[in-house]
Amino acid sequence: MNNQREKMAATERNAQSAETPEYAVEVVDVVRTYRVGSNDVLALRGINLQVKPGHWVGVRGRSGSGKTTLLNCIGGLDHPNSGTVRCFGRDITRMSDGELTRWRRKQVGFVFQSFALLPTLSAWENVELPIRIAGNRDRRARTRYCLELVGLTKWANHRPYEMSGGQQQRVAIARALANHPSLILADEPTGELDSTTAREVLALFRRIVETEGITMLMTSHDPIVLDYVDDVVELQDGQRVSNNEH
Repeated sequence: MNNQREKMAATERNAQSAETPEYAVEVVDVVRTYRVGSNDVLALRGINLQVKPGHWVGVRGRSGSGKTTLLNCIGGLDHPNSGTVRCFGRDITRMSDGELTRWRRKQVGFVFQSFALLPTLSAWENVELPIRIAGNRDRRARTRYCLELVGLTKWANHRPYEMSGGQQQRVAIARALANHPSLILADEPTGELDSTTAREVLALFRRIVETEGITMLMTSHDPIVLDYVDDVVELQDGQRVSNNEH
């Protein structure tokens, strides 16, 4: 029954995607400046980016290149000083804080380098929490499905400190998927993992993008990412310097 429900949900998402704009994410001339003491620091210098629905784009660059700032602007966690960010046709730069919160809750899943799990909650409870907050009725079935998807059903009752780094990141991925997001934003999700575990996590992301039809942007400086993503965007000093298609 759960599998049938998930297939129906996937069918609905596919039907909706047929009505969506050509691009899942459009970033147009985005500038982000921060005030540091008496100086203005340009984090993003007129960035332009287009991501097709169902594609996985890796954003690469050294520390300070603007990767995280770009991801935060796309996810509505930060506001550009100028320019436009559209996600599935909606201009999120024009949304109020309340509208952004509701939009993120329904449309975006976040995965962080530090996992950001609640240490006193089990894997099950960490995944279920955003579903509970959103008020969805099928939270038990959805939590079970997300843990099954990342291969952690047997670890459902374990707390983060009882799991390896790779297992914790899998829980974080399951949590990001909890509310059927259209977009996943992952900020250096393999940064604290060894190379073998990092490849396992990247392979899991690849499978999720393909089976769930989710659009994904991921920041990373790890060259192994090139083996998994559809496209790569390179940032340097807040500017886009290249885009290599795979």
